[in-house]
Amino acid sequence: MAQDLQRPAGDGRDESEGHRLDRNYGELLQELRVSETGVQILFAFLLSIAFQQRFASIDEFQRTVYVITLICCVLSIALLVAPVAFHRIVFRRGLKEELVESTSRFAIAGTSFLLLAVLNGVLLILDYVVGRWFAVVTTGLLALVFIGLWIVLPLGKLRADEG
Repeated sequence: MAQDLQRPAGDGRDESEGHRLDRNYGELLQELRVSETGVQILFAFLLSIAFQQRFASIDEFQRTVYVITLICCVLSIALLVAPVAFHRIVFRRGLKEELVESTSRFAIAGTSFLLLAVLNGVLLILDYVVGRWFAVVTTGLLALVFIGLWIVLPLGKLRADEG
């Protein structure tokens, strides 16, 4: 089983393997609900700005960033919603462990594309509103904040708990 789904020794839970998988799957679905809402709002925004009159005035860099942002957003939606289709197909087939592991992977990949979509969206808007230099620097700094909060902090906690 994937390491992120293994129960550490002495966690105080008295549950069967089936109950643990059900709980893990429920927790994953709760996490996905948060991510799905954010990506849906971003997607709606991206769709709406393409039909604004001023959209025609963006330069080639901004158009490229827009397309990359839209693609990252769509990939994020595909990955964050994939567990629903996966569940529907494997429902009642004795594949709960595979469902939980796949959902975890889908969530990580979908959140990664959501991060790229958000950062590119910020880059696009800041470039249009205040200029390219400020947009690139600010987006880079925000990328560091996200990476710190979403990756470095949890991995540091894992390492500290293992050591």
